[in-house]
Amino acid sequence: MYTSSVVPVVDKLIIYQIFTRLFGNQNTTNRPHGTRDENGVGKFNDINNAALQAIRQFGASHVWFTGIIEHASQTDYSAYGILPDDPTVVKGKAGSPYAIKDYYDVDPDLAVEVPNRMVEFDALVQRTHAHGLKVIIDFVPNHVARQYKSDAKPAGVIDLGQNDDTSVGFSPNNNFFYLPGETFVSPERSNNQQAPNALHEYPAKVTGSGSVTSSPDVNDWYETVKLNYGINVFDGSHHFDPVPATWHQMLDILLFWANKGIDGFRCDMAHYVPVEFWKWATSQVKRKYPRLLFIAEIYDPGLYRSFIFEGGFDYLYDKVGLYDSVRELMEGHGSCYSLTRVWQQESGDFSQHMLRFLENHDEQRIASRFFANDPWAAIPGMTLTATMNTGPILIYFGQEVGVRAEGAEGFSGDDGRTTIFDYWGLPRWQGWLNEGNYDGGRLTDEQRNLRAFYQQLNYLITGSDAIQNGYFYDLQYVNDNGQSPGYDAHQIYSYLRYTDRQKLLIVCNFSSQHTYDTLVRIPGQAFDAMGLDALNTYWFTDIFLTNTEVNGVGLAGVPLLLSPRSVRVLEIKS
Repeated sequence: MYTSSVVPVVDKLIIYQIFTRLFGNQNTTNRPHGTRDENGVGKFNDINNAALQAIRQFGASHVWFTGIIEHASQTDYSAYGILPDDPTVVKGKAGSPYAIKDYYDVDPDLAVEVPNRMVEFDALVQRTHAHGLKVIIDFVPNHVARQYKSDAKPAGVIDLGQNDDTSVGFSPNNNFFYLPGETFVSPERSNNQQAPNALHEYPAKVTGSGSVTSSPDVNDWYETVKLNYGINVFDGSHHFDPVPATWHQMLDILLFWANKGIDGFRCDMAHYVPVEFWKWATSQVKRKYPRLLFIAEIYDPGLYRSFIFEGGFDYLYDKVGLYDSVRELMEGHGSCYSLTRVWQQESGDFSQHMLRFLENHDEQRIASRFFANDPWAAIPGMTLTATMNTGPILIYFGQEVGVRAEGAEGFSGDDGRTTIFDYWGLPRWQGWLNEGNYDGGRLTDEQRNLRAFYQQLNYLITGSDAIQNGYFYDLQYVNDNGQSPGYDAHQIYSYLRYTDRQKLLIVCNFSSQHTYDTLVRIPGQAFDAMGLDALNTYWFTDIFLTNTEVNGVGLAGVPLLLSPRSVRVLEIKS
């Protein structure tokens, strides 16, 4: 039976995701559908030295600043030469950070002085690097805002759509797809509603999701239009030779940001863009910036292998796989058998390329009633997520203090997600923010303890050779089906992580109710793999949360008492 992972080849990263607009906002008004001036907005400058020092001390290696590039908004910045947007094609007062309005500019909301917005962003990058952290930003390649227009592009750059032939639906030289003879109709505009700066899109463009209609549904990505990478959305034919115009323009955008000192791109909906483009673009970017990371948001396991080994991505989302399986366990209706299935059938031989998480801006908060309704439910799930493999992990700001995302913020409804569309302040997060001191001065004791768990987990994985660099060995097959007394293979998951320097036995109890008095067996094959004698007696010392110690004789197994939602990270020593 295949139980052991391939040789690891990369370091483990801890990526801390900041939703920039919300992170430093100290305003507590929180009026639904509130404006920028009513509800406030965090700035680049709010991410000060105290914030970055705290993130570094927390254990992070990278910061993903989400929502940096200028996107469509209902806030009027026309006084600064930025064209206003039709509110009927903007989701929320603040707008979606994934409806890009100018690839060569940053969101004016984030600047203290709007004319100096890029200078303030550059200073944030320098400040972040000075604290030993690397910078990741979003690259949104699949779609742009319906009213895309770059007013900050470098001299000589051709704007998207500028040279398009709008008389045809598809041309490999066009940036967009068109519906000749049709006018776009926003689902947010009634027949008698007309905004002062109303969009008149004729001919209509194909919507960002790929919907071939001039009247997209209100649940569609109606605020965006799809970019043309040479695949004809009308008949599915491919046109990659000669290289389509969009490829060249998007490569220029990647190089523009890489030249600013960006250390990596999280590529939004990367699987909607052909892998042929990624192969072409990532190779050229990495030729000039060999250490720059590419992370793909991707939800099709059938594409994983090609996006890594052909597309040039360093890491892919492990959402459809580990996240879904762990979430089910945390909610009380999953099985640990699915964890074995994930690595055996989806990503076992390239697990070091998978980015793992339990929260991000798209997913529901663990503490919300839509998920686990308890931030402490993360103990077994996050421990497994962080220690099962060598690949990177992601922590979303506020996760570590139990942000719940309760109530509707405006465009974003009461759905357990922190809004990405509205101006808002996060009360539970603001206790850590503490008027810009980022010291947790107004956190509750429970929140402090929760954050201490996450920080201790970060320190565990950065300080452990076995977790950073080790092999993986699944122990379920020798413990399930009554082989080990008291072992419930649906609720308990056990595995080894090991190198020549360190051997760990990791056991997670996902049950929220049951304490298990059990025995965890390690087979002779595993002892051989670790270079240990299965007949010897070993001490198993918890180096993570409990500082407990038990001993066991090789094949006889390790006796453990596992309370609900508990974990053991046991170092094996003779």
